[in-house]
Amino acid sequence: MKNRPKITKVEVHQFEFEMKDVEIEPPIAIPVYKPGAVTHLKAHAIRIFSDSGIIGEHVGGTATEYSALPTFVRSLIGRNALEREAIYNEAKQALRYQARMGMSQVDIALWDLAGKFYEAPVYELLGAYRTSLPCYASTYAADSSPGGLNSPEAYADFGQQCLEMGYPALKLHLWQDAPIERHIAVIHAVGKRVGGKMNLMLDPFCAIKTFGEALRIGWACDEERFFWWEDPFQDGGVSAFAHRKLRQLVRTPLLQLEHVRGLEPHVDFIVADGTDFVRAQPNYDGGITGVMKIAHAAEGFGLDVELNGQGPAQRHLMAAMRNSNYYEMGLLHPRVPPFNPPVYKGDYRDSMDAIDENGCIQVPRGPGLGVELDWDYITEHSTGVTVYE
Repeated sequence: MKNRPKITKVEVHQFEFEMKDVEIEPPIAIPVYKPGAVTHLKAHAIRIFSDSGIIGEHVGGTATEYSALPTFVRSLIGRNALEREAIYNEAKQALRYQARMGMSQVDIALWDLAGKFYEAPVYELLGAYRTSLPCYASTYAADSSPGGLNSPEAYADFGQQCLEMGYPALKLHLWQDAPIERHIAVIHAVGKRVGGKMNLMLDPFCAIKTFGEALRIGWACDEERFFWWEDPFQDGGVSAFAHRKLRQLVRTPLLQLEHVRGLEPHVDFIVADGTDFVRAQPNYDGGITGVMKIAHAAEGFGLDVELNGQGPAQRHLMAAMRNSNYYEMGLLHPRVPPFNPPVYKGDYRDSMDAIDENGCIQVPRGPGLGVELDWDYITEHSTGVTVYE
């Protein structure tokens, strides 16, 4: 039997990547298409080293997440790297005043390390259910630029393009600040063009100002038989009571909990009848360990869990879950590349053309997360490294 790997060092790498023709729109920092704009963005990678020579790695999480690491990360030095459940629970307590930020990134890197140790992909360690994952195309937010997603017709055209590429579903992100009539017009235009041919979703990203305006948008989704809508209005997506009221008045299923972190608050929201579908995100909800707890809890209530965002961790999680419908491919736009840093070697990619003829992507089959990071790129674009040992 192999000796159990002990953690010897943790590194956090911050690096920049560039997006052309993309602007970060205030006040909530959403990316939109803007010809000629050049935006420099920060990204992070974590590496957990062990005395066995195996390194667990993960790219994801914001500077805010990593700012909480000093609270507990040095306590990991010398620990058995396979004790993920113990570390998860200790981090929950240690980071209770920091909204449990930072524990997710550590957990994902530890799962990568474990998979490499056992020479198996993470989804097999979790309990494999499938390897082919249906995708939905998740759009950039609406813009006002020529050739962009600037009108109902532009959204309908893009929906048609995604349908012809093989996507079985499409999710719309619209304007941060526009008359409600424009939102409703997009819903109807897309519904009339591709409704009934692909599942449609709507994510107003908490931009709608009032409960009443959210109702009007929800009723438009009802007319076009949308599959779900999520985070409608400016409560920030956290009020179980408000979303229970929306569920009573709108037939379209509601997907909530992107902005509510962790297992117990997810279950509380479910019990309060605040959602139909359950949202989870490995970078927010305690990593792979935390999301699998949410998935199993939701399964006990008969509900599906839909993972936010894309990446190797999301693929492995969905591959180990029965109660999930779609992988989120995005953000997608007819004129700009996906909103992701180019950090993976080989054929792994999250891009518009990554799906197969069935509208699916595959889970990586290699050990751990099954991807190789491009450390030449990360090092070349580095803006700093923090080491804990």
